Amino acid sequence: MHIFLNALGASTASGLTYLRNVLPHLASRRDVRTTVALSSRLQPEFRRFGEIAFADISDLPGAAHRFWFEQRRLPVLVRESRADMLISAGNFALRNSLVSQILLSGNSLYTSADFYRDLLARREYGMWLDTRAKAFFAKKSVLWADCTVAPSRAFADELQRWTGKTVFAIHHGFDREIFFSDQSPLPVQIQCKLDSAKDALKLLHVSHYNYFRNFETLLQAIPLVREKLAGQKVRLFLTCKLQEGQNPGSYRTSSALRLVEQLGIRDEVVELGAVPYSQLHHLYGGCDLYVTASYAETFAHPVVEARACGLKVVASDIPVHREVCGDAALYFSRFSPQELAERILQAASDYSTRHFSAISIERFSWKNHVEKIIALAAGLVQGRMAA
Repeated sequence: MHIFLNALGASTASGLTYLRNVLPHLASRRDVRTTVALSSRLQPEFRRFGEIAFADISDLPGAAHRFWFEQRRLPVLVRESRADMLISAGNFALRNSLVSQILLSGNSLYTSADFYRDLLARREYGMWLDTRAKAFFAKKSVLWADCTVAPSRAFADELQRWTGKTVFAIHHGFDREIFFSDQSPLPVQIQCKLDSAKDALKLLHVSHYNYFRNFETLLQAIPLVREKLAGQKVRLFLTCKLQEGQNPGSYRTSSALRLVEQLGIRDEVVELGAVPYSQLHHLYGGCDLYVTASYAETFAHPVVEARACGLKVVASDIPVHREVCGDAALYFSRFSPQELAERILQAASDYSTRHFSAISIERFSWKNHVEKIIALAAGLVQGRMAA
């Protein structure tokens, strides 16, 4: 079977993480040939997989240009490749695909009432309109595709309610061997910041700055934790910079910056900036707790990574976190800094270990993910041939 994987939407952390974990498994399959549509800027990282072919495509500026290219030009590339199956991995499907098509849907913002309310509260009217427009085509895409796959049951159910069409849930994976393979140390400037907080309660949040990760609730909890620690310091490590223009997308950091100053937590908030994915396990291992206040998620890779590194997790009480973590986390109402602070203190206490079960990392396997996608694709191809 020849699969054409449209990965033109893989331009940020989650999309690249997907490719980094999925392409090695596709490359190792002898029963599958794979052609990938990927920005020429990103192709060099993946050229080591000689078994995979790449469609030669220049950078496409913006989602609108990419959508136009996919609808107009991509069908020609699929036909010329003689592929049997198209997998669209960027939330948008081809309207009239010449071959069977699986849509991988992984953007929970299109269905998130919290996100739309947040944008209006921030007066981000342009982003609100842009998201609504993209949501229209994302919903149409679910209807255009032969089948749609979501990375969690919780998000699949949300898509089904939204579109009225059956959506399959195939969990994203976690490859322990790959994740822990790079033993090179953290950059000196990052290690120094960790070392300087050795006597503090070290909290970690892995994400570039955006609105749906709900940084403001995280920040509001810090002075509450500091007050209760009675002399012990607390540090919140962020893998981003709270500065304009330092993060992907057009999210404005001004509200977070104001909060840091108003709450007097400049010393407590440590902005590390981006950390290479291959070295994240060192960062997790250097902290005490992983915290996330996200109000919209499709899978939430960092909570799996954190538990694999032995960190206790404090997470917002949303269905995806419950599905992925189960009893391996403590939960709080997503917009309550008071509850978040209480859970952090509970997790940090000596007796709290009994509240955390071991997360079953084995059920999150990239190998199993690829096998299930291929099985689904083979069924669709056989069904089309029989018809």
